[in-house]
Amino acid sequence: MGNFPKDRHRLRDGRCYHLRPMATARRRIFVTGLGPLSAFGVGLDPLWKAMCEGRSAIAPIRRWDASGLPCSAGAEVPSELFDVRSAVPKSYRKATKVMARDIEFAVGAAAEAVRDSGLVTRATEGATPTIASHRVGCQIGAGLIAADVDELTSALATSRGANGAFDIGHWGETGMTNLTPLWLLKYLPNMLSCHVTIIHGCEGPSNTITCAEASAGLSVVESMRVLQRGDADACLSGGADSRLNPMGVLRQSFANRLVPTGGSDAPASLVRPFAPNAAGTILGEGGGIVVLEAEDSVASRGVKPIAEVLGVCASQSYCADTVGAQLDTGAEIADAIRAALEHARVAPADIDAIVPFGSGIPSADAAEIAAITDVFGARAKSIPIVQVIPYVGNCGAGTGALAFIVAAQTLRTGTLPARINTTGCNALDANAAPSRTADIRRVLVVNSGLGGQNAAIVLGKAG
Repeated sequence: MGNFPKDRHRLRDGRCYHLRPMATARRRIFVTGLGPLSAFGVGLDPLWKAMCEGRSAIAPIRRWDASGLPCSAGAEVPSELFDVRSAVPKSYRKATKVMARDIEFAVGAAAEAVRDSGLVTRATEGATPTIASHRVGCQIGAGLIAADVDELTSALATSRGANGAFDIGHWGETGMTNLTPLWLLKYLPNMLSCHVTIIHGCEGPSNTITCAEASAGLSVVESMRVLQRGDADACLSGGADSRLNPMGVLRQSFANRLVPTGGSDAPASLVRPFAPNAAGTILGEGGGIVVLEAEDSVASRGVKPIAEVLGVCASQSYCADTVGAQLDTGAEIADAIRAALEHARVAPADIDAIVPFGSGIPSADAAEIAAITDVFGARAKSIPIVQVIPYVGNCGAGTGALAFIVAAQTLRTGTLPARINTTGCNALDANAAPSRTADIRRVLVVNSGLGGQNAAIVLGKAG
């Protein structure tokens, strides 16, 4: 029934993966709302303006003292640009007390996506929702939420033995009771989708995906399946994450993924995707939520869609030796791209731009170069690459959502945003370049997570 990929199980160099089959229905799925939240603030305008001007938000971390770490820079969301209390109904503001920063970002991004789409949801008190609640789903990618250091250590400090050192036995018996009663509710990854579904009344299929940088892309994959099989008419989809805390930075530092900032007074210049001298990435925080809507719902509302989701696919690679080594060959990324193209019923020659992970991590960059070259052949050198991470940092589970949003805006405006930092890349069209107009009809978005998960999405021009 059509040119859809079948189940695929393979073993290659110790790496195995599974590509799930796509739904056979051809219910068209459109993007009707964009809700980015980044270090540039809430909404598309500040993000897009900065990217077209070539301005990065990466700077020294200010919220806590990171000066003792090899990488002390990040792309922080300034408190003056975002307050979660403004993104929820007045009746829900007490609940913000049990929202970790990651949850706040998801709630803020969802509010912006709903506003941008013109939908009325339960968040508008006293109004009738545009789409019945049971026909609205929610799939959101989340990271491993790190506990607030001060909050946790203030409780740990109460569990001391006779010698004054930390006593794990005392902690297990009574020390942990010094945490606030609702402490755990702030740090469960599923609380991002939980709060969003409660606020907006999303009573259709919902899920949380925790697959590192691939999370948001995989949420779009799942949302499309939900919509194509008719279980919902609209879905809130995307991801949010905050890695700019001591635990988040340490995790990435121990994984050798961060570029050392040293005494650099221009850390924004250090993230160089696909460059021969790329030395690592820099973290950010934020993400985005989008409204995905079925064609019949779009028609009944009479709204103009932003882009169309033509095809999606996911793959998994695995290596038993070392974390991250699964990305060395890029074979599984290439398979995800091919399957997404097949699902979209387009050929490699039909892709006009690519928004890759593009992190500046040498091993991940090499895998993406190999995958793109494998799929597109000699044409790989001429397909414009769109950067995201050099502007807003590696936002973990939110990275793919921002990439998706930038891809949709590229299609809507026919504009390629500026590229920064990268020089000397001969394998891809990824070197620094100013913003420019172009005939863009289809864009490929690729997300690859630290654990080996990959998502590929083909977006098309609406109309």
